[in-house]
Amino acid sequence: MRHLNKLLCACSFAALGLPALTGCEGGELFEVNAPDWISDKVQEIEDSENNNQEDIYTFGSTDYSSAFWTEFSKYYVVPDGKIWTAEFELHIDPNATNTYKNFALVMTNDVDREGEGYKEYGVIRYDNQPFSNNNGNSEWGAYINRSYVQSTLTFETDTDEGIEKLGGKVTLTVDRTVEDFFAVTMTNGVVTKTYEQPYEWENLNAEASNTNIRCFLVVEGSYIDFLSSKIGTTGGNVSADKNPKSMVLQNVPDEVNVGTDLKEAMADVTALVTFEEEVTKTVKASELNFSAIPDMDTPGEKTLVATYNKTFRGENCDTPIMAYANLKVVEKIVSIEVTTQPTRTTYYYYTSKATEGLDGRTLAFDPTGMVVTATEASGMQRVIDNSRLTFSSVPATEGSHKVTITAAEGITAEVDVRVSKSVPSSVGYTGTVGATDNTTGFLGAYSDNFKVLVGETKSIKFTNYTNLQKSWNNFVVALRRNDNSLYYWLRADNYGRDAGDVVITFAHSGTQLVNQTWEEWIQSMNGAEVTVYVTNCGNGTADVQIEMKANNGRFDTQYYLGANTINPEDLYFALSVDGCHLVFE
Repeated sequence: MRHLNKLLCACSFAALGLPALTGCEGGELFEVNAPDWISDKVQEIEDSENNNQEDIYTFGSTDYSSAFWTEFSKYYVVPDGKIWTAEFELHIDPNATNTYKNFALVMTNDVDREGEGYKEYGVIRYDNQPFSNNNGNSEWGAYINRSYVQSTLTFETDTDEGIEKLGGKVTLTVDRTVEDFFAVTMTNGVVTKTYEQPYEWENLNAEASNTNIRCFLVVEGSYIDFLSSKIGTTGGNVSADKNPKSMVLQNVPDEVNVGTDLKEAMADVTALVTFEEEVTKTVKASELNFSAIPDMDTPGEKTLVATYNKTFRGENCDTPIMAYANLKVVEKIVSIEVTTQPTRTTYYYYTSKATEGLDGRTLAFDPTGMVVTATEASGMQRVIDNSRLTFSSVPATEGSHKVTITAAEGITAEVDVRVSKSVPSSVGYTGTVGATDNTTGFLGAYSDNFKVLVGETKSIKFTNYTNLQKSWNNFVVALRRNDNSLYYWLRADNYGRDAGDVVITFAHSGTQLVNQTWEEWIQSMNGAEVTVYVTNCGNGTADVQIEMKANNGRFDTQYYLGANTINPEDLYFALSVDGCHLVFE
């Protein structure tokens, strides 16, 4: 029988099919000795009256830049015998290329993340990537049994297509209502993922009487508009719907051709809307009304006016809000011409064993210093900003190549570049990086900085020793500036991030999981002989190529190609560690 949290005193229960009762002053009817069905009915009423909450807030950067474990929801406590239900809008980056750019549910004991005694049961992410060859990381944690996971959408790798199917209004439930059973369901009506284990987890709380499980959500490369929750909210308030207060337009085009339909021209515009209580969310162009002052039919500077008339939950608001932006209406162009050549027109590449079998390898075109002039239908000329142009890639083969430059109307021009092979040379470094007991933490020690001039490929050899714990407990290549500020850190296990802790998007691949598991590879890296090559490609990018001879004789490779936003005149690299140490001879 359930123990009631409060006593309900009432003198009429016709709705429950009971005769009128008197003398309920002491609440005897609803004490723990009352029949089970009455206790259950009272609990049901209590739940429906007190735990249905509009929990409205947004978390995660709306420009999709949130790295993993940097943006969190509120805490939600799920007592034994209860079910937590949450509804929220999951916004997926339309340019996302990795399936893990969604949200994850974290289940812990009843302690804050940074609190003393914090322990995790595990994490379940919305995408589903099965655990084969020790790969796939859509669920993890010591208490998660992945055999109980099912999903209507499965990704074989984290670069498969279809992540957009995860977006939209998601309903999440964490169910503890059935004895010896625990279940999680995530669904948006298109993709449903479930975790159903036929037992309850052990109690990780310090006090045996506290059987609560605490939950929170974390995003990566996405953001969430929370809409409602039921049961066990901590730190949240019951909120009514919210009227909009202001908005800021985003992705407004700088230029639009004369006579273009305004709705078509603004199709990619979004607005960051701020509602009452400073709740925000991003709305699409289809939810906005646009007008241009004075018109779209003549060239010149114009004022774009956007109007929005919805509440946070999509109802008609009390007072519509407006936002403004400037744009330029221009004549259609008929031709473009390169009137100033790019600053850098010679590029370089190097082929190691890591890339010798790579087909279709290319280099990015560098438009730095280039000026492109457009001729309009009227005969007038104007310079087009390079950001408004697209460029074909450059084959990574020796010789001269033509790059096609394309303007918005499909008008093209060409520019010549030359590609040369880079010749490697060793940096000649000796010593040890990292404590020899492999206790040095991530980026806790560095080798010297090694400068890489334009067109150069620098190589370095060392022996890698690891604590044998995780795949990342091996060497790290750091691309840096002379002042030690970071461009990127790149791991031995095919993973890297930039200085802002954003996962890299340029090309990378390794052979670590070809015919072996991560565990086998980890064991083979203790005493592995490694050679790292870093090339300054001369086009604002760098290539990193790695050859690894394992302690069992196996040979593996790893490459990172086209690491961008590099200043060719200020490129250095260093070797670092994470639970490992490196010996240079």
